[in-house]
Amino acid sequence: MVTLDDLWKRGQDFLSVRYPIMCGAMTWISESSLVSAVSNAGAFGCLAAGNMDTELLAQEIDQTFILTKNPFAINLIVIAPNYKAHLEMAIQKKVPFIIFAAGMPKSSEIQMAKESGAKVLCFASTESIAQRMIKNGTDGLMLEGSEAGGHIGHVSLAILIQQVLFKVDSVPIFVAGGIGSGKLIPYLLLMGAAGVQLGTRFVVAEESKAHPKFKEAFIRSRARDAVATPQIGSELRVVSVRALQNKGMHDFSELQMRLIQMIRHGEITQEQAQYEVEKYWVGALRRAVQEGDVNQGSLMAGQSVGLVDRIQPLSEIINSLLKDAEDELLRIQKRLGNARMR
Repeated sequence: MVTLDDLWKRGQDFLSVRYPIMCGAMTWISESSLVSAVSNAGAFGCLAAGNMDTELLAQEIDQTFILTKNPFAINLIVIAPNYKAHLEMAIQKKVPFIIFAAGMPKSSEIQMAKESGAKVLCFASTESIAQRMIKNGTDGLMLEGSEAGGHIGHVSLAILIQQVLFKVDSVPIFVAGGIGSGKLIPYLLLMGAAGVQLGTRFVVAEESKAHPKFKEAFIRSRARDAVATPQIGSELRVVSVRALQNKGMHDFSELQMRLIQMIRHGEITQEQAQYEVEKYWVGALRRAVQEGDVNQGSLMAGQSVGLVDRIQPLSEIINSLLKDAEDELLRIQKRLGNARMR
């Protein structure tokens, strides 16, 4: 009888955890208390750097080390204005895992991270990027489909599985995007994933410090309410963001148009415009998460929000994911056994 431990052993060994279920890094949500709670439960927490003040990030790293003795990661946003300072801080603090997200890190940055003793994970949205990151020295890959929340690529997880997971085996690959139920986990593992990452499901954990209004917005939303921001014009190198529709999403479209006009008139550079885009999202997300501004704030959520229906203790969420995964794996094996008997 095949067990989950048989299927995700590569992920267990790579992350040094009991359950290679990663809690995705969510700015203002994935802070020290939630990250440590996830890691203490036997799963894998990821601290979100976002564009946090570097000294505040240092405090969050220190606090996470105090709250858990288990492995955790720091997720660095490559396009964030504070990115380089964040990388230096993660290296200085010797965070055990460094994840590069929302952009492609330089090979020298990957090597710097590895020389600190950290294991490195990089996001890959195509086979060519996956191969490039492997060539540059990443220890593992994250495949995140466009179903996910926050900064996203343009390709669904179903396509990324066929483009990358089925073709690359030299490093462990973790998958994310649209995963809200444990029933999906064994299928992803059988296809070759070393583990899975969820974000949206953990937002409504009791241990999450997200504002009650933020959590309530998730509970009452449907999958189709989580939409990706459109790119207006080609002047701005905007990374799409998936969030629940509200006035904040409309305001972002207007911001893009204003910035494009400023670029065209020479009033601002592309780099400065990109900074304004990230500044907008960081501020809008903070207002929603910390202050409960669900109208003009940013409600970053994946399409799996349609599978979220209540606030639960973190341990209950993880136990539910495990039970559903184990039950589904048993059902798969029974179906295969019945098929052989025909």
